Amino acid sequence: MEAEFSRKVAVGRIAASGMDLTIEADARECAALAARFGLPAVRALSCRYRLTPGRRGEIYAEGWLAATVDQVCVVTTDRFANGVAETFAARFVPAERFREDEDLDPEAVDEIPYARDMIDLGALAAEELSLALDPYPRKPGSVLPEGVGQVDVPPANPGDGDAPRDASGEISGEKQSPFAALAALKKAPN
Repeated sequence: MEAEFSRKVAVGRIAASGMDLTIEADARECAALAARFGLPAVRALSCRYRLTPGRRGEIYAEGWLAATVDQVCVVTTDRFANGVAETFAARFVPAERFREDEDLDPEAVDEIPYARDMIDLGALAAEELSLALDPYPRKPGSVLPEGVGQVDVPPANPGDGDAPRDASGEISGEKQSPFAALAALKKAPN
């Protein structure tokens, strides 16, 4: 399956001193990415990369992503344009050396396997865009209607609302165990 946004670079073209390049999605690629991510539109997507070769075929990629997407506000259901800017890093590793690690470190640089001496910077940019999208987008200035999203917290002991209380706020008189009501149920005749 071909990626919606693909910009392959031959590892052999990357100089020992590194390589800088910028990639941009065209209108067809933006439309395909919008469909993939369930967005009304991806208006623009570009990513600037700094590629640095490492040891044993590894390529370290620093990326600066910029995109403009249309999203649907979760409050008003209005469509609105939203700018996305993200900085990220990843390490491309030859497929034969790549290991799926069960004990993943969330702070570690992502490792991406590559084969046949080609890395795909477009696919990486698309993945980073998907991770940067707000799953619950809100149009600037949108507010929930009054009363929506508020939670009424019931009193700790229903029925104690009118009970007399002492200075500390505790129900005055005899303190009951939390299990007293259960014990009373157990003693009650069926």
